[in-house]
Amino acid sequence: MASRAMEDKATRGLPAVIIALAAQDGSAAHKYAGGDELLRGRHATRNLADVIHHFGYLHGRHPGIVASALLKTPNSETKGWFEAAVDGFDQERSYLTKLVVAVGPTPSTPGQAECESALTGQHHAMEMLSHSDRLGCAFGAAAALILDWTAIRVVMDRAAERFGLIPPRCTLPELDETAAAIRAIATAPASERALSFGAQQLLAQHRGLWDLLESRQVARGEY
Repeated sequence: MASRAMEDKATRGLPAVIIALAAQDGSAAHKYAGGDELLRGRHATRNLADVIHHFGYLHGRHPGIVASALLKTPNSETKGWFEAAVDGFDQERSYLTKLVVAVGPTPSTPGQAECESALTGQHHAMEMLSHSDRLGCAFGAAAALILDWTAIRVVMDRAAERFGLIPPRCTLPELDETAAAIRAIATAPASERALSFGAQQLLAQHRGLWDLLESRQVARGEY
C-alpha cells in the first residue's frame, strides 16, 4: 500500500493520496464497521454500545488530536481549516459524550483486561502522533482523523437513532478544504513524508480498534 501511495503521489498529488488512503485503509473499508452484525444484527444494540464506549475512550477527551496538532503546525495557511476542525470536533466530542451516556454501560466481554491494555496502547500511540515535533506528522494524523470520521459518524448516527437521540449536523471541514490544507503543509519532501506517516499511523490505529471491537463481539458470542 505504501509503495502504491508513493506512485499515486507522483501523478495526483499528496492530498489525493491521503484521501485515497482514508477510503481504502480507514473505517469505511473495515468489514465490521459497515457490517450487518454491528448495524442491523440482533445484537446491534450491545455492539453499537461497545463501539461508542471505545471511540469515546480514544476521542472523547480534551484537547484531542486536532487541537494538539494545531500547536505543532505553525502554518498560517491552515488557520481556517484548524478553526473549523477544532470547533467541529468539539461538537463531535460533545455528541460522542451524549452517546456514551445514552448507550449505558460497556457490554460485559471476556478478556476485558486485555482489551483495556490494547486500548490504552492505542490512545498512547495517538497522543505520540499528535505531539510529534516532525513538521507535518501531527497534522497528518489530524487530517486523517477528519477524513475517517465520516465513516465513524455513520455508526454514531445509527447508535443515536437506536438509543433515541437526534444526530446533530456535522460541521467538520469538507473534503476539498482538507485537501487544500494538506497541500499547504506538504511543501517539502520532509513534510510530505511526515504528513503521510501521521495519516497512515492514525488510520492503522482505527483499523486496530475495529479489529478489537470485532473480536469482542465474537467473544460475547454475538454472531
